[in-house]
Amino acid sequence: MCDQDHYDDDLKEYNERAALSRRQFAALGLGAAGAFVLQRPLNAVAVTETDVKITTPDGTCDAYFVHPATGSAAGVLIWPDILGLRPAFRQMGKRLAESGYSVLVVNPFYRSKPAPVIPDGAKFSDPAIRNIVMPMSQQLNATTQVTDAKALVAWLDQQPSVDKKKKIGTMGFCMSGPFTIRTAATAPDRVGAAASFHGGGLTTTGADSPHLLIPQTKAQYLFAIADNDDKRQPESKTILKETLDKAKLQGEVEVYPAAHGWVPTDMEPHDPVQAEKAWGRLLVLFKKALA
Repeated sequence: MCDQDHYDDDLKEYNERAALSRRQFAALGLGAAGAFVLQRPLNAVAVTETDVKITTPDGTCDAYFVHPATGSAAGVLIWPDILGLRPAFRQMGKRLAESGYSVLVVNPFYRSKPAPVIPDGAKFSDPAIRNIVMPMSQQLNATTQVTDAKALVAWLDQQPSVDKKKKIGTMGFCMSGPFTIRTAATAPDRVGAAASFHGGGLTTTGADSPHLLIPQTKAQYLFAIADNDDKRQPESKTILKETLDKAKLQGEVEVYPAAHGWVPTDMEPHDPVQAEKAWGRLLVLFKKALA
C-alpha cells in the first residue's frame, strides 16, 4: 500500500534500487537517459487520444481515453496509483492502446478535484504531496470502487471503439490493486482479466477483503507483488494462490525482485527491467483472456 510510513521506512532502499535498475537498463544497450521512457510496441497501431468526462453516481469523472484510430478493440480500464492520473499513466495507456486496446485511464480522485491532482514531477516522498493525496485516497472505499466500476465499464461498452464481443481488462497499481478485483466482481460477465501491480490490501483479515470476491468473478488474474511487500505480508501470495485454485480460476502470482512502486516510470523505485517483465506478462494475459 502507498502510505507515509511505507515510504519513510524504505525511501533509502527505493533510491538504491532505482539507481541499480538504471545501470542494469543501460547495460542492455538502451542507455540510462532512456531508462524512464516507455518503449513503443513493435508494430504499434495509430491511436486516437481524447480527454473525456463520465457521469457516475457521485459526480463527473475526468479521464483519458486512447484507442486504435480505426476499428474496435477490447476495452481496458486502468486505475492509477495514489498520485492519480498524470503523464506517466497517460503514456502507459497510450502504449497499451498502440498494442491494440481501447484504454480508459481514470482520475480516481474526481470527487475532490480534476486531474492532475499534483504538480508534474511531484514525488510521494515529499510530505507536501502526501498531504494532498492521502486525504483524497481515504475518501475511497469498497463502495466507491464498486459504483465507479459499474459506471466506467458501462461507459466503455457505449464506445464504438470498444468491441463488445471481447472481454474487458482492468489494471491497478498500489492503492488501486484491490480496485481490479472489485471491478471484476462488479461486472463478472464483462471483465475477463485483472492485473494488480504492487497492489496493497489485496488480502486482509476483514470481511470486506478484496480477495474474498475472487470466487464471484470470471476473470483471469495477474498479481505482480513487490519483494518488500512480500516480506511484510508473506502469507498474502499463498492466500491469493489458494483462493484462485478453490475458485478454479487461472492466475499468475509472482513476487518480483523490485520495490513497491516499481512499475510507473515516474515513481522513485521504478525498475525498468522488472517493469518490462511485468508488462510482458500483462500482454500475455490480455491476449489470452480478452478474446
